[in-house]
Amino acid sequence: MEVSLSVLAICTILCSIVIATWAWRALNWVWLRPKRLEKCLRQQGLKGTPYGFLSGDLKESYKMSKEARSKPINLSDDIATRVLPFVIQTVKNFGKDSFIWIGPTPRVNITNPEHLKEIFTKFGDFQKPNTNPLGQLLAKGVANYEGAKWAKHRKIINPAFHLEKLKHMLPAFYLSCNEMLSKWEKLMVKEEGKCELDVWPYLQNMTGDAISRTAFGSSYEEGRKIFQLQKEQAELIIKAIQTVYVPGWRFVPTKLNMRMKEVDREVQTLLKDLIHKRAKAMKAGEAPNNDLLGILMESNFKEIQEHGNNKNVGMSIRDVIEECKLFYFAGQETTSVLLVWTIVLLSRYPDWQARARDEVLQVFGNTTPDFDGLARLKVVTMILYEVLRLYPPVIILARTVHKETQLGNLLLPAGVQVSLPTILVHHDTELWGEDAKEFKPERFAEGVSKATKGQVSFFPFGWGPRICIGQTFALIEAKMALALILQRFTFELSASYTHAPCTVITLQPQHGAHIILHKR
Repeated sequence: MEVSLSVLAICTILCSIVIATWAWRALNWVWLRPKRLEKCLRQQGLKGTPYGFLSGDLKESYKMSKEARSKPINLSDDIATRVLPFVIQTVKNFGKDSFIWIGPTPRVNITNPEHLKEIFTKFGDFQKPNTNPLGQLLAKGVANYEGAKWAKHRKIINPAFHLEKLKHMLPAFYLSCNEMLSKWEKLMVKEEGKCELDVWPYLQNMTGDAISRTAFGSSYEEGRKIFQLQKEQAELIIKAIQTVYVPGWRFVPTKLNMRMKEVDREVQTLLKDLIHKRAKAMKAGEAPNNDLLGILMESNFKEIQEHGNNKNVGMSIRDVIEECKLFYFAGQETTSVLLVWTIVLLSRYPDWQARARDEVLQVFGNTTPDFDGLARLKVVTMILYEVLRLYPPVIILARTVHKETQLGNLLLPAGVQVSLPTILVHHDTELWGEDAKEFKPERFAEGVSKATKGQVSFFPFGWGPRICIGQTFALIEAKMALALILQRFTFELSASYTHAPCTVITLQPQHGAHIILHKR
């Protein structure tokens, strides 16, 4: 009996210790740590709203975003106030040297080009945050890895984006765009030389089709299903990240969690089947090796051969799947949003549309654009850069410091995030002049370096060693599509166009992009 009581007493003590430990950790996470970080930041002159228990600024931020999305803006209005209202309010109230609260985590706004350069360069000290594991269901891949895993994946993937490989992808870009334009021309026949349409869904489908062709070659029809699922996943993730993530919440069988995991399983299965088919074909010597999947698998195979079957060498099937998911999302999203805002802005500024068309016709006439000709499109390049400046695909980047880190005159404690508000830096009158919010492609007439005066003030694809590996891919595809559109059509904004930029991971037109097309 005494032994039983002793065991019971020990169990009770152990349970009490475990409960007390978890209670302390919870208290530290939701209150003590945030208040400690807040005190440290305020002592260094940074300002922001006082920490609000658990949710921080998320409720107010969500409320302001919801209100902003409920009404459109004028074409001449600053889009930043619609897509980033809470950050804009914070900067207005507390200045550029300010911070906001993402739940119990403070996020410091960084807009100084020298500090931005340091963050992008010292990517080991400033790592991508992992605040909500549900977000990783969309795509992990090389863009989200750190350290040795990032270096390994970047090395293996690099060959897929060499210029010579990208040249071979031009026919796929052409086919996808030509199919879209053929649909537009059929509408023209019905409407006697002009028609009104929303180009946004067409551009999404076209770039989804292009990434399917370039990623999977002859299997691109199978790839379309993956594209549709990834699009749904992006919308689900936006809902998920608008609330504070509580550790372990992803395991709770909510309707949202279950659908996200179901979509992920479907994508995994489809990609796994494609990869296994390709591996089997490669062994039989029957597989194409000029699409992204083929190049990736060939590069991975060479890496494993060179270093033996060490488990730390090469990529697993799971790794290849994640890179394919990233190809899909980043490849499709970046180009489609770049093209839609380019069409909107060229509709607003017909003189620049005419200049771009004259250049395209001078270089290509009515023939199919080729790689060397695309490289000579100076006016088109200036326009695309200016669109990326005014409408960057991703409007804000974030990084986390995991140890005490010096940034300029700031000493950032472990656990703090830094915010790199791309859209604020791109629109900053101190960096770009009083006309910073105006569409003026001529500012890029002598290239990016001259336009930025050598500062880190233009980073639509990131900057430094971790700049987006698909940057050239996206720009070549955008040039091909724009050249083909300009060869065949002129366009203007429809009276039914509603200007409502919003973020669904990337910067998109909330109500589409209604334009009137005229046959040239």
